Amino acid sequence: MSANLDTDADEVLDVRRIDGQPFDPIMTALGELPEGETLLLVNSFEPEPLYDVLTERGFQYESEQRGPAQWHVRIEHA
Repeated sequence: MSANLDTDADEVLDVRRIDGQPFDPIMTALGELPEGETLLLVNSFEPEPLYDVLTERGFQYESEQRGPAQWHVRIEHA
């Protein structure tokens, strides 16, 4: 795991303040992510259910807990 996943992200999506489930905004951001670019997802919990979806759709990811209620997931559109 990288010590600082957000240093080279092309886009950042912080879903901690989204009212309701963040799945749809995440899928929208991923759908707009150009091939070869990365999205840094900032969440208040580890989004474990998202990992299977990312894998199924051909994305690569790394995750890192940055605080008690802060997770960074670097997602690459390979």
